[in-house]
Amino acid sequence: MASKCVHKGCGKEFTDPDEDCLYHPGPPVFHEGQKGWKCCKPRVLTFEEFLTIPPCTTGKHSTVDDTPAEPEKTSNATAVLEQQPAVATPVPAPPRPAISPAIAPPSNAATPVVEESEDDDPSLEIPANATCRRRGCNKGYDPSVPRDEEKCVHHPGQPIFHEGSKGWSCCKKRVLEFDEFLKIQGCKEKTKHLFVGKGKPAGEEKVETVRNDFYQTPSTVNVSLYLKKIDKDNAKVTFSSTSIEFDLPTTDNKRYKDTYPLFAPIDPEQSSFRVLGTKLELKLIKADGTSWPVLRSDDKWTGERIQIGQAGRA
Repeated sequence: MASKCVHKGCGKEFTDPDEDCLYHPGPPVFHEGQKGWKCCKPRVLTFEEFLTIPPCTTGKHSTVDDTPAEPEKTSNATAVLEQQPAVATPVPAPPRPAISPAIAPPSNAATPVVEESEDDDPSLEIPANATCRRRGCNKGYDPSVPRDEEKCVHHPGQPIFHEGSKGWSCCKKRVLEFDEFLKIQGCKEKTKHLFVGKGKPAGEEKVETVRNDFYQTPSTVNVSLYLKKIDKDNAKVTFSSTSIEFDLPTTDNKRYKDTYPLFAPIDPEQSSFRVLGTKLELKLIKADGTSWPVLRSDDKWTGERIQIGQAGRA
């Protein structure tokens, strides 16, 4: 009889207890808009990207959740509050550091995601271990069940994380724990699961735009371009003093090509990049220490420059 693995990042149905299991042994971490796992380093901004972070540990499947619980953080804070006098002398707040306008404030708003297809392409074969792609369903493919008799109970909306509560935009239930969030029952039912989606178009698909953001220090500009499954062996990033040229093929037959004219000059010899699972990271070395209000010279900006670090004496 098949059992379902409860390890985070796995969730597969298995019959062989000695089968390898790829999973996250640590709990999920959501902090200031970023999402990831405590057991490994990748941090992303959207829930869809969070779900695609590759598992970092190989073990065996389990039907018992052995993810360590987060330690309580309220006891020390309560003790400190109890020791405070009834009336305290006001303490002036420290001056706020200058923040580049390029750094957007963290947001917990759901990011709209367009579902690739409403139905499976009938010409595509469904793998034996396929899992329904609709959010909140996670049912495995059972070839003994006729497709017209399948019932897919899922969430058509987006995940919402707000002030510690977790839920879906399509229904009202809210919970505090991530494990409880994963167990919220779907609110919409469809006939047929979505296992493989739409077939890929013939030839290479061109990616028109990708989302990017950056933060900076007095000497560097650190950029993230969000593109999944970049082919690390064939990715090309060419630095010049005033621009960056990208040629980024992916392992799922897509390609992103563009040239970014930069706001200020960089040192192309010292600048570098690295390919991660869901993005490309760039470390640009500033040539003159200028503060960058925008990444590209053709981006709109207010004209305001932000001082970073201490200005030298004239």
